[in-house]
Amino acid sequence: MSAPVRIADAATVRLLRPGDRVDVIAAPDSPPGGGSEARVVAAGARVADVPRQDETRADGGALVVLSVPRSTAAVLAGAGVTSRLAVTVC
Repeated sequence: MSAPVRIADAATVRLLRPGDRVDVIAAPDSPPGGGSEARVVAAGARVADVPRQDETRADGGALVVLSVPRSTAAVLAGAGVTSRLAVTVC
């Protein structure tokens, strides 16, 4: 299944290429010292596409499309609503 995911740091997304493997980390949108810790929400996800950036977003984020199981896609969608997402290359 393909899951479009908005990553908080657009510069990081520009480093990605289709076929790369990434871990997606969710850091809850909470005030500093709020007690919520970052967590891995998708491990070893394959980058399917890195759409061209046509627009400049105020939040600096960028879209990446990941190939993941359906259950992971649901977790990513939920995390994207409540958290800032980041990736690390595997």
